[in-house]
Amino acid sequence: MESSVLISEVGPRDGLQSVSTTMPIEHKLCWIDALVAAGVREIEVGSFVSPKLLPQMADTALVVEHALRHEGVTVMALVPNLRGAQTAFDAGVHKITLPVSASKAHSLANVKKTPQEMVQEIHTIVSVRNDLAPNVQIEAGISTAFGCTLQGIVDEDEVVALAKALVDAGVDEVGLSDTTGMANPAQVRRLFNRVRDVIGQKTGAAHMHNTRGLGLANCLAAYDVGVRTFDASLGGLGGCPYAPGASGNVVTEDLVFMFEAMGVNTGINLEKLIAAREPLRIGLPTESLYGMTPEAGLPKGFVQEFVNV
Repeated sequence: MESSVLISEVGPRDGLQSVSTTMPIEHKLCWIDALVAAGVREIEVGSFVSPKLLPQMADTALVVEHALRHEGVTVMALVPNLRGAQTAFDAGVHKITLPVSASKAHSLANVKKTPQEMVQEIHTIVSVRNDLAPNVQIEAGISTAFGCTLQGIVDEDEVVALAKALVDAGVDEVGLSDTTGMANPAQVRRLFNRVRDVIGQKTGAAHMHNTRGLGLANCLAAYDVGVRTFDASLGGLGGCPYAPGASGNVVTEDLVFMFEAMGVNTGINLEKLIAAREPLRIGLPTESLYGMTPEAGLPKGFVQEFVNV
């Protein structure tokens, strides 16, 4: 195969926080085990936030403890602030991701801070990480990088400046998130190129939503300009509770099929990945799962050159 990518599964966090039902922990653990069995190598297993705000995430520390038993899997959690970061460090995560919105309106709705205040918070988090958990990676995800349902247009110059400020604050990588599903492929290519021109190899993941049907096209556009890490959610579960109209993460099954059909190695076994929908369906029986590949099945004659990377 000519290339490889890392598919980061965000369903256990981004997906579950977006539904009203709380999945019982035994089903969460079975789901994570099935994802690992399929070859998924990075999983955002939850978020360290107030259980009053997101009761779906109240058991994240226990989920982290279980996920850490799997060798070769990066266990990641989202944290919105210093308190959450400290809890994540204590839990033993390998990586934390912090949402930093380019839209002031979304930032205030999501984390009750302006983007500039979040940058200052991250300065402090990086300092604490360096002292207490130096091996933990810190990723900042720039939310609403391609537009905001609350604010409207987001200035690309501000996104680029925010990416530089985050790197200056000490994060290990900066990803771009299409939180509200407003991006198009030309915009994705342009903005990732602009960000990479400023922060270089610290340019991180593409987190795309399929709200308007462009999720896979936007992932391919990001791939074309050098992005090699992609967030996705099994069954397309998820969205953003603080961005009206935002729905539909990119479906992991469809994303993996696209890359594998192109000859790009994901390290994920498609048949086992599709089978991982079953514990998700059992744990959330009232939720709809999406995905063209699981519905249609793998094409006749399609043989996956499954390679661990």
